[in-house]
Amino acid sequence: MNWWGKVCPRRSARGFGEDGSSDGSDDGPAPAIVSVVLVVVILGFSFEPGVLLPRPAAVPMLLLQIVTCLPATRRLRGGWTLAAQILLAPWSGLPGFLGASVLLIVEQRVRWALFAAVVLVGGLLAPGDGGLHSVLNGMGNALAHGLIIYALTRLTDLYTELRATRHALARARVVAEREHAGRMLEAALGTALAEVIRLAGQGTRAAAELTAVARAAAERVRAAPPPPSADVADVPARALTPRLAWPIVVATHLEYLVVGAAFLLEDGVTGVRFGVYAAALATVVGLQAYHSLPRAPGVRPRFAAWTLGAQLTLALGVLAAPDGPYPQLVGFAAASVLIVLPGRVAWPAAAALTALVAVTALVRTDGPGARGTVPLVLDVVVIAVVFYGLALLTALVHQVREARGALAALAVARERRRIARDVHDLLGYGLSGIALKGELAVRDPDPERAAGHLADAAALAGRALADLRDIPGEGTRLDLREEVDSADEVLGAAGVRLRVHGELDSRDGAEALFATVLREAVTNVLRHAPGARWCEVKFGSGTLRVTNDGRAPGFPAREENTTGGGGNGLRNLRERVEAVGGVLEAAPTADGPRDGSGRGHGYILSIRLGSASASRPAPAAAPVSAPG
Repeated sequence: MNWWGKVCPRRSARGFGEDGSSDGSDDGPAPAIVSVVLVVVILGFSFEPGVLLPRPAAVPMLLLQIVTCLPATRRLRGGWTLAAQILLAPWSGLPGFLGASVLLIVEQRVRWALFAAVVLVGGLLAPGDGGLHSVLNGMGNALAHGLIIYALTRLTDLYTELRATRHALARARVVAEREHAGRMLEAALGTALAEVIRLAGQGTRAAAELTAVARAAAERVRAAPPPPSADVADVPARALTPRLAWPIVVATHLEYLVVGAAFLLEDGVTGVRFGVYAAALATVVGLQAYHSLPRAPGVRPRFAAWTLGAQLTLALGVLAAPDGPYPQLVGFAAASVLIVLPGRVAWPAAAALTALVAVTALVRTDGPGARGTVPLVLDVVVIAVVFYGLALLTALVHQVREARGALAALAVARERRRIARDVHDLLGYGLSGIALKGELAVRDPDPERAAGHLADAAALAGRALADLRDIPGEGTRLDLREEVDSADEVLGAAGVRLRVHGELDSRDGAEALFATVLREAVTNVLRHAPGARWCEVKFGSGTLRVTNDGRAPGFPAREENTTGGGGNGLRNLRERVEAVGGVLEAAPTADGPRDGSGRGHGYILSIRLGSASASRPAPAAAPVSAPG
């Protein structure tokens, strides 16, 4: 097996072809759609509980917050937006917006101390009677609003940046893989080629050793593959989860537990009733936190059927409690429905829960009435959308990072395949020629001719060394006319006469492909066609045909067709030809003689470029006369 022919394991990732191209299905939604989620959450936070219309100062505060948070307007945020929000905060009723802006704009560590100060001021400015619940509620809203808007903004920025640079990781890892391949090739083959050049300079006494070094290098090309570079190793899945979401999920849910408990105490709920309501509150909020934990896209929480069922039962039970409706817990349950269930089921179910809250509040005699029902329902919607949006953006960031990783892995695998093809197709020819020249030098009794063979071996080694160092870069571009001349020289040294007919196809792309095919065909004559006396190369319009009269390779019959394998060389050539829409055929000649084993003499290798390639304009072709 070709040393470089065994590539990284193929990865099937939805939305990506084997060549690393993306069809967009796994890239996630466009950043504009993700920004809509952020805007909806900010709009939801701008409504005060129990108040239908916002305060006048809340409108500019809201607009400034949107400017501060959206990726498209991020460049506008700065000291002036923060100063304006500081002035508006006391009259807007939205201290959480100021807290989020402090975290986003102030870069020093002092921002967290400033955020804590904003949360404390939010408690002092909270509407109400100044009791424990109103102060804690004001502080809790400032804390939750600030942290969630900060988290969603950071996640939106990260998602936008990752999606915009999703090919950058692939490019970086391809560069790392090329550097790794260069080091490995230099260690494995570069030293051997340099040794060939050194031995060639020592004359015929080193010819046998030169031949052995060349043959050993050729065997190493076919040995087991080297391990992948550390730069290409996969990133553990857990490392892809944004660390930002976890503490914010915990903090916001704890805040709601504290505020909810204070509400129950201020409302006069004590004893067993307090214990029951507090347990229900803690369970519903705790299960919501569990459902909101960052996970990979498509991964549901464990025991989701049981946890979601329990959460819905408790939330709806509290809604129907005899002490009056408490609908906010239904908002948490609706958020869990949106997070856990598939979209086609989740949205109708969340809408049904919201409608149930409205109906319950309207029909109960102890309910808030029509005027009070609207803000209650709005509160439920805001809670559901906020926590669903946090979970959604966390999953999207995970998804786009996963997509970047898949693109990088596929790009590296593609690069390893390219390097494998180039090593086999380009270096195999040179090493075979070097070994042949070394054998000729050993057998030739004429010292002058033997020295000439060694000089040829040194020249081939120098050329192979240059190719070796070009392979990890953008690849080596072969010259067709030079390959024809080299083939004539190498085959002539092996006693094989080369006949060339037709005209060189000098179109862009075709010349390099024909040169590569010709080099591999000559290598096959040297390695696999014993007894060959002649080799014929025929060029046509978009075609190349190489025929020899040597003993045909002993591939199984199933491989002696237009789609079979025939070894790494033919497989590599077939990949190259098919990549430009061409067809490669390789098989023994039908009319050649057969030996006692039924194996034929004579072999044909031909390629035919597709009509699209053949129709491209090309410079005038240069006529080629048969060498010799």
